[in-house]
Amino acid sequence: MNNWNEFNESGYSTAVQAENEITLKRYVAGVMRKVYGKMTLGLLVTAITSFLLLSTPAALSLLFSSTATIWILFAIELGVVIYLSARIDKLSTGMATTLFYLYSALNGVALTPIFLAYTGVSIATTFAITAGTFGAMTIFGYVTRQDLSKFGSYLFMALFGLIACMLVNLFLKNSMFDMLISGAGVLIFVGLTAWDTQAIKRMCAQADPSDLGKVATMGALSLYLDFINLFLHLLRFFGSRN
Repeated sequence: MNNWNEFNESGYSTAVQAENEITLKRYVAGVMRKVYGKMTLGLLVTAITSFLLLSTPAALSLLFSSTATIWILFAIELGVVIYLSARIDKLSTGMATTLFYLYSALNGVALTPIFLAYTGVSIATTFAITAGTFGAMTIFGYVTRQDLSKFGSYLFMALFGLIACMLVNLFLKNSMFDMLISGAGVLIFVGLTAWDTQAIKRMCAQADPSDLGKVATMGALSLYLDFINLFLHLLRFFGSRN
């Protein structure tokens, strides 16, 4: 009789655990849909901002009349990202989301000269390749049972090395070195896409429900940056200059 009771209790416990796991998976999937939704909207804001600027030659000429304007723009972008990342716990969900879309719009302005340098067909082709690559890696990061956290430190060290090489090449202006940097950039951001996806998935599962809006915003920002950087590095290989 005792064995039968133990069996029933064990079976009930297993059923409850299985039901809880299914509920958690659905819950995380719902939050991840918000992450991808915000990220997609961020990309759309970037594209629309750039298109509007390209359609306004006077504003385009004013903004990019000197290199100082470009550096100021990049400084503002960096400031928005740092502020959002550092103050996310104290910001409201609405303010965090607004800052993300502000960054997306600023990035649309910053990317406009690049869109001028390449043909529309090659930009569209590169975007499609980027979307396919990004999609494959984010799906892998989401479904894999392998713990990718151990690769995070290596990817970030590689990213810092990449940034250092890009700064050096600003002075060297070596085209071959530039292509090597772009190749390394593709590999790094392919890895970061999978790593970030798994990290965001974990955050969604562990976060307090009241913070899920901010978690979705930070997740969208991380994946947005992965997508944009992957696109820019792939553009070096598939882009055709005007």
